[in-house]
Amino acid sequence: MRDIVIIAHDIRSSHNVGSLLRTAEGIGVSRVWLTGYTPYPAHDTDTRLPHLAQKTHRAISKTALGAEDTQAWARSENISEVLDVLRQEGYTIVALEQADASVSLPTWQPPDKIAIVLGREVEGVEPDLLHLCDVTLEIPMSGQKESYNVVQAAAMALYHCRFMA
Repeated sequence: MRDIVIIAHDIRSSHNVGSLLRTAEGIGVSRVWLTGYTPYPAHDTDTRLPHLAQKTHRAISKTALGAEDTQAWARSENISEVLDVLRQEGYTIVALEQADASVSLPTWQPPDKIAIVLGREVEGVEPDLLHLCDVTLEIPMSGQKESYNVVQAAAMALYHCRFMA
């Protein structure tokens, strides 16, 4: 079975984080990294003010439905350090983004160890971060809209990596 890690970078919505944790837990992701300003659940060594940590935790738990407690996750301000560690551990770093050099998800054969980078809800994965990734994947679209919700896109990529390829 493939070892899949998610890096959720600069995700604004606590509800998206909760949905992502639930989706990751359901598909068998080994760890979710919450980087940049991405909200994160309360934890034992939390340095945030308690009322702020609990407020964010409640918002995440509305959509995580307990996955915030069962899905392994970690927090880091510095995504570059996280990517360096994952690369040293043998992960292929994959951005999920529409870009000139993107590979179509259905045609991509994932390796055994994958780290999927997800970016901001509106702007996506920033160009400077794309340069730190080994592959950029794009999900084909047939309608008039130009993008999917970050969690919907993650779910499609995760399903492909786990079951289709």
